[in-house]
Amino acid sequence: MYPEADNVAPAVTAVFAAVLTEGPLSRVNLARRLGLSSAAVTKAARPLIELGYLQELAATERTGPGAGRPASPLAIRADREFFVGVKITADELIGVVCDLGAQVRTAAHRPLPNPDVEHVLTELGHLVDELLDGPGNYRTRTRRMGLAVSGDVDRATGLVRYSPFLHWHDVPLQDRAEKITGLTVTVENDVKALTTAEHWFGEGVGAESFALVTVGTGIGCGLVIGGRLVSGSHGVAGEIGHLGVDVNGPDCHCGGRGCLEAIAGTEAIVGRARLRARRPELTFQDAVALARGGDERVGAVFAEAGNAIGCGIAAVANLVGPARIVVSGEGLAAYDLFETHIRTGFERQAFGAAAECPLSIRPLPFEEWARGAATVSIQALVAS
Repeated sequence: MYPEADNVAPAVTAVFAAVLTEGPLSRVNLARRLGLSSAAVTKAARPLIELGYLQELAATERTGPGAGRPASPLAIRADREFFVGVKITADELIGVVCDLGAQVRTAAHRPLPNPDVEHVLTELGHLVDELLDGPGNYRTRTRRMGLAVSGDVDRATGLVRYSPFLHWHDVPLQDRAEKITGLTVTVENDVKALTTAEHWFGEGVGAESFALVTVGTGIGCGLVIGGRLVSGSHGVAGEIGHLGVDVNGPDCHCGGRGCLEAIAGTEAIVGRARLRARRPELTFQDAVALARGGDERVGAVFAEAGNAIGCGIAAVANLVGPARIVVSGEGLAAYDLFETHIRTGFERQAFGAAAECPLSIRPLPFEEWARGAATVSIQALVAS
């Protein structure tokens, strides 16, 4: 976290993470939450204060009954450092600069005529320059960047093993992005990055278990169990898009049959809507307009997709038993066509008390995915 230290004490990391995600917190509250002594909290907080990551607020509470000295809560200094986050899609780069509290300070988009690796890296360099050299003077206080990419990503090495929508295989994205930008780069699967943002700064704050399901070009799921993001032994935990939900369903690009993604992914919906409406030029927006306008054939496509998504979410609830499930993603721009069917499919397939798991259905723009990428880089700072 700071150059002169080879090893950061676990207490420092724990205090930093707690104040960052749940602060402001007094030392007494930190000691209680982390199972540390007050002296240990004070010792852990000292270097963070000296380096400007934490600050003491004005005393607002007393440490206990009869205590004579008010507590001075610890809070982050949000502008101490800034972080770039970029979501890479097949046709666009979406970038943000976030402060230490993951608040977006500025954002920018760059179109991608094609997802060729060389072209993406060139445009990434231009995007980072645009973000850091624009209003705000962020460059001098920015050392880290997070990249969010769909598919099979090895976060430890920054290797994109396989991204089906970008058509990438074994791309050493971390190394190449660092050479282009001069920043320390963390690469993460886009759904896991969004889940990290929700865990640290959104609906998952303080939750020991929750799931984030994303609906769009792909169908993904991020899982937090025991307060930790689950990656699995091979880094692909949570790939509910490739759960088989219909043995007689359509073929999937993964080689399987009847996968959730092959029924409820954006391309799958468009393909079936074109067939049923007999309009080969139909776009997703056209399909949404037809369904909202009362076209029963196209409306049925969204109903089938919603039911399939509900079944997939029920599988997560049955297997993991999360305290809550957030359903999001760019595909939920048409959430009014999905929501009832998602809930119906979920309630039908969820077993016993799993059906009581609350579902929060809310669309999120791509800037939130980029914020997730920035959050991954914030997390890397804290863990370092």
